Amino acid sequence: MSQSLVDDPAEAALDPARAFTAGKDREPGGRVDVRRLARFVVRRPGLLLSVVVLVLVALASFHPEAFTSQDPLKGVPSQNFRGPSGSHWFGTDELGRDVFSRVVHGAQLSLKATLIAVLVAFVVGGLVGVVAGFTGRWVDDVLMRCVDVLLSIPALFLSLALVTALGYGTVKVAVAVGIASVAAFARVARSEVLQVRQAVFVEAARASGARWYSVLARHVLPNAAGPVVVLATLDFGSSILAVSALSFLGYGAPPPALEWGTLISDGRNYLANAWWLTALPGLAIAATVLATNRIARALDGEWSRQP
Repeated sequence: MSQSLVDDPAEAALDPARAFTAGKDREPGGRVDVRRLARFVVRRPGLLLSVVVLVLVALASFHPEAFTSQDPLKGVPSQNFRGPSGSHWFGTDELGRDVFSRVVHGAQLSLKATLIAVLVAFVVGGLVGVVAGFTGRWVDDVLMRCVDVLLSIPALFLSLALVTALGYGTVKVAVAVGIASVAAFARVARSEVLQVRQAVFVEAARASGARWYSVLARHVLPNAAGPVVVLATLDFGSSILAVSALSFLGYGAPPPALEWGTLISDGRNYLANAWWLTALPGLAIAATVLATNRIARALDGEWSRQP
């Protein structure tokens, strides 16, 4: 058949996110209607702003020199405690160092620790949930009781206990935060696997003689991964807060390494006369967390509308 398959225009009209795949929303030749795409973006300015914020933070973590040319470790004593201005956007600290450059360079270690924490929670928690949900019986009971024990301990307290046992450092803080989040991923992964395991297409695959690992890899995991990915996006913001909190308490990388939590900790002694030392790094953390949560809500909404 030469006619291309497209979504039903009437169905697509009910969901603006799918409007671009419908035939009526494409220009001749299969090109997307730019005006309709622009309207779709304009109607969601919060989501667009969140994506821009995360892109800027990611660029700052990989290429800080693209945002500032000042040395974050070099201070000018005569320029100490200068407020935000055109030459120093975030002001200067007690040694005359530019706070904006320190925030930009601090994004690297903060995001590195956050990514490691989310990856640990996603892999370990997802694996535990998949094994518990797909295997069932006593394996499910044992694993879920361990998860219940983890859930009974506040995440920050568990992170503190783990990082005290593991030692100080960015990677160790990240691992501690990731392990503290394993329980939530395990519960979500198990719940999704239990639902998918009882689906008709899974039963049909088993009845046709497919191996258990084939059923798991081809049918169960792809259909159960969506909510876990959404949780990982949402947990990204929580992990930033947890990593920053542990760095604030002194468990992060030792000086002169820069982390967002360490910057806030260094500036708390000067709140009376230099509020920007803590407020502006804290604003960077808050903006990143809010942007991540906004994107996670959008992903959750899109996933919940899928059949």
